[in-house]
Parts: sequence; C-alpha cells; structure tokens
Amino acid sequence: MLFIVNKNILAEAKTNLRHYGDVIEFSTENITYPQISNHPDIFFCRIDGILHYSPNTPDEVIQLLISKGIRVLKGDQPVGQKYPHSALYNAVITENYFIHNRKITDANLVQYIGNRKTINVKQGYCRCSLLPLKNNCFITSDEGIYKKLLSENLDVLYVSPHGIILPGEEYGLWGGTSGITNDRIFILGNLDHFPMGGEVRNFLAIRNYEIIELYNGPLYDGGSILIIE
Repeated sequence: MLFIVNKNILAEAKTNLRHYGDVIEFSTENITYPQISNHPDIFFCRIDGILHYSPNTPDEVIQLLISKGIRVLKGDQPVGQKYPHSALYNAVITENYFIHNRKITDANLVQYIGNRKTINVKQGYCRCSLLPLKNNCFITSDEGIYKKLLSENLDVLYVSPHGIILPGEEYGLWGGTSGITNDRIFILGNLDHFPMGGEVRNFLAIRNYEIIELYNGPLYDGGSILIIE
C-alpha cells in the first residue's frame, strides 16, 4: 500500500502510516496558494486504477510514482494560483458516481467517467469536502453537497467543518482529514477532539469501518490521504 500525503502533517502521523505501507511526502512551491500547495487532492485524481495528475505536478514525484509501478496519466490543464483553477482535479469518483463542479473539471478526467452517473455540485473543492465510503455512503462538511446527495437518495452524513485545522484558514474541510481503503479509514487526528466525533464514529461503526487515528490531537486538513493499493 502506498500513501501520498502532505509533507507538513505531523511526523507521528507519517510514522504510523508507515506501519501500513510506503509514504510519499508531497509538496509544491509557487504553483498555487500556500494553504493548499502541499495538498495531494489538488494535484491528483484517481480513476479506475489510473492516477491522473496536473501537468505542473513536480516531475520528481511523478517519476517516483512511475518507479513504484503506479499507472499515471497527465491531465490537460495545470493547477493555478487561485480558485477555480486550483480545483480542476478535486473531484470525487466512486464505482457509480462522478461528483464535482463540472464547470471546472479538467477535460482529461471527463473522458474517463465511463458509465458513472455525474452529480454536479457547486463546490469545486469537492474531494476536500467529501469522503466517499463503500456502498454509496458519504461524509461531507459542505451543506450544498450534503443536500445534493440527499436529493439523489444517497446515504450521507453532514459534519460541521468547525474544529478542523487548516493553517491560514478559519477552518479546514472534512475530506482533507482522511483517506479510505476497503473497510479501513485513516484520519489525521483523533475524533475525540472533534465536536461531531461521536456522530462520525457511530456512522462508521454501523458500516463496519476500522478507524485508524494517526495521532492524538485535533483533526487536520492535509489535503486528503491519497491511498494506492
């Protein structure tokens, strides 16, 4: 298992992740604004085993991924300094759904939607705000996404983003705190420090998830934990 993570997450989190697989520490400079410059979910989007990436992703990261046997595909548009150009790749893709603000989605991603149903949302930072679980379940910190998914009769939990740390911002977003694989969810922080942690624990327990909290502290929006198996 391979984890791509923001290089600025706590050393304890990186150490604990290495118990489960290899860790690649991700960072960029002068590509987009500092609050999200090291966020993997800004530069990468995985669809059907292929890791799509922005053309201005640091080449040394791409070469490292290729050396590890990861299938990669360059996108059309580079990540930009400001929104919406900073959110081109921040889509959520599941087995059945493609969820993003389609006005800004990179054209390369659109070619790989396949038979998935597209759910168009106003939030461009979709993956930052939304964590997809198995069996068409979701957790989101965006009220617009929450209402949209409910209208699609999907199983979704809304959590307030307040209490999630994102340096340089008032608060972070739920999706950026975590990564998921099979029946296991990795979280940057401990849910005991999150105001709605109990609701999240219950939601995940009912769906038989193992929760791995990577350190004992407040939840941290690191731009998702990107997991490749």
